[in-house]
Amino acid sequence: MGINFMGTRVADTLDSKECREFLQFSELVQTSPIGVFDSGYGGLTILKEIRHRLPQYDYLYLGDNARAPYGVRSFDVVYRFTLEAVRYLFGCGCRLVILACNTASAKALRTIQQNDLPRLDPSRRVLGVIRPTVEKIGEITRNGNVGIFGTPGTIQSQSYDIEILKMYGGRLHTFGQPCPLWVPLVENMEADGPGADYFVNKYISLLLDRCPDIDSVILGCTHYPLLINKIRQYMPTGITIVEQGRIVADSLADYLHRHPEMEQRLGRGGTVRYLTTENADRFGSMATVFLNSPVAATHIDL
Repeated sequence: MGINFMGTRVADTLDSKECREFLQFSELVQTSPIGVFDSGYGGLTILKEIRHRLPQYDYLYLGDNARAPYGVRSFDVVYRFTLEAVRYLFGCGCRLVILACNTASAKALRTIQQNDLPRLDPSRRVLGVIRPTVEKIGEITRNGNVGIFGTPGTIQSQSYDIEILKMYGGRLHTFGQPCPLWVPLVENMEADGPGADYFVNKYISLLLDRCPDIDSVILGCTHYPLLINKIRQYMPTGITIVEQGRIVADSLADYLHRHPEMEQRLGRGGTVRYLTTENADRFGSMATVFLNSPVAATHIDL
């Protein structure tokens, strides 16, 4: 979790000029938006809940849609892409960035926190979605058997398993189930179609075949809330479905309460802007599906 998965020192990817520029920029900008990053559209479900919980702040969303999906990519590629996005958001004035992507949180967060932030700007913060979810699951499970639905990358990383083991020891038992076709179903607007019925039922059955006594299931991908109606349809009664949006929003509110030095420097215009590495019109059309409101985006290159 704490190593650089590229096999090289992170210091080799940064020069002192970049660090000085970031530090100078942070001194000039007095208030900043909260950055929210995702490999594509799924993080919009996190942003929606955060804005509902904390509407007073300014937000800047960045979707790396041109290089999505991250879920099937290697550790080193996800780390490199995520670091590029974080640095871009820093350059836009963000002092706090949320990785609203389980794959990025699993494969890049710890390395960025431990190796990159001290060189870029120790006063900035990058937070993820896995730890807040893990902190909450202990209150939710009744028998300690927890299922995790996620992309192949998230499940392969075992990030949830590791965090749950660190936090709860052997009291909780985890069972990860990769769902490689759930994201394509959502992004091809088939979340309510017959194909979704087949693949939602399939992955639920595969998980429960491994442990019929699971009493709670984490939706470990931010796309999955768009499949919630199908998931509820095929999930047996009595199993709690854990969505991340509200959990992350509550965790962020708590973080800002505990860190007034960060909270006081956040912009309070109630604004939101959207950036994408893909076609801006396409992003706007898809984002509207996730947010149920019109979205205008700007294309950028990382």
